[in-house]
Amino acid sequence: MPELPDVVVYLEALDRFVVGRELREIRVFGISLLQTFDPPISAVEGRTVVGTRRLGKRLVLEMDGPDDLFMVIHLMVAGRLRWRDQPGTKPPGKIGLAAFDFDYGTLMLTEASKRKKASLWLVNGADTLAENHNRGGVEPLEIDEVGFRNALTARNRTLKRALCDPTVFSGIGNAYSDEILFHAGLSPVQRTDHLDDDAIARLYQATRTTLADWTERHRRAVGNGFPDKVTAFHADMAVHGKFDLPCPVCAVPVQRIVYADNEVNYCPQCQTGGRLLADRSLSRLLKDDWPRSIEDLED
Repeated sequence: MPELPDVVVYLEALDRFVVGRELREIRVFGISLLQTFDPPISAVEGRTVVGTRRLGKRLVLEMDGPDDLFMVIHLMVAGRLRWRDQPGTKPPGKIGLAAFDFDYGTLMLTEASKRKKASLWLVNGADTLAENHNRGGVEPLEIDEVGFRNALTARNRTLKRALCDPTVFSGIGNAYSDEILFHAGLSPVQRTDHLDDDAIARLYQATRTTLADWTERHRRAVGNGFPDKVTAFHADMAVHGKFDLPCPVCAVPVQRIVYADNEVNYCPQCQTGGRLLADRSLSRLLKDDWPRSIEDLED
C-alpha cells in the first residue's frame, strides 16, 4: 500500500502534471471503485484542478468552482496511478479502473489485484471532506517529541499496531513501520506503556528520518516525471520484505511474523535481544520445533 513517502511524491507529480489543467472527462471502468453518487462524478468534468492535499494515505484533488468540490482517491494495497501523454488512453483491460482525461494526457487508475479495493469519492465541502476522510492521526513529520509521545502512549498496544493505526499516526503503514522499528532498535511487539524516555526518543527520531529519507529517495528516482514503480519493497530497505536475508547491521537473518495477508519483518539481534518472536501460523504448526532464539535458528 502506498504510504506517506509514496503519496507525497504522487501528489508532487500531480502538482506538475494536472494542477491548473481542465479535467475534461472521467471514464470509470471498475464497478466497485466509485463510492459516492451525490454529487455525480460528472460534476467535476470541465473543471480545473486547483490543488492537491494528503489525508493519511488518501490523495485529494481540489477542483475549482464555488462549491468546494474534492476528488478523493484511496489506492489501498494494489492501486496505482499512471500517466500517459496521449489524451484518451484506455487503461489496461484487467487492471484498469478509471481514466481522467486532460487536454494533453490521461491519468489512469489501475489495481493489479483480483480483489478490487481501491476507492474514489466525490466530496462536496471541506467540512465533509474532513469529517469523512480525516482519520485523526497526527502528522509524524509535523509534531514535536512531546506530541509524538502523547499520540503513541494514548493507548497501550504493540508498537507495530500503534505506528500503523491511522487514528494515531497519519500515513504510516506496514512497510515503513518495519523500517522505523529497525532503525529505532525496538521490537514490533513491545508495548507502548513499557517504553522509557530513551526508547521514545529513538522511535521519534527513527520515524522522522525514515519517512524523510524515503520521501527524498523517491523524489530523486522520479525527477520531473511521474511515479511508475511504486512498491512496498525496495532493495535498499533494511528489513521489510527481507525475510531470511542478512541484516545489514549484524548479518543475522531477518525474521518475520505472518498474520492474515501481511507480515512483520524484524532483526532478532538488533531489535529483540536475540529472541525469535512466535509466528502465529508456523509456531502452532511446528510446536516444540519452533526456534526460540538465534542460536536455535542456526542449529
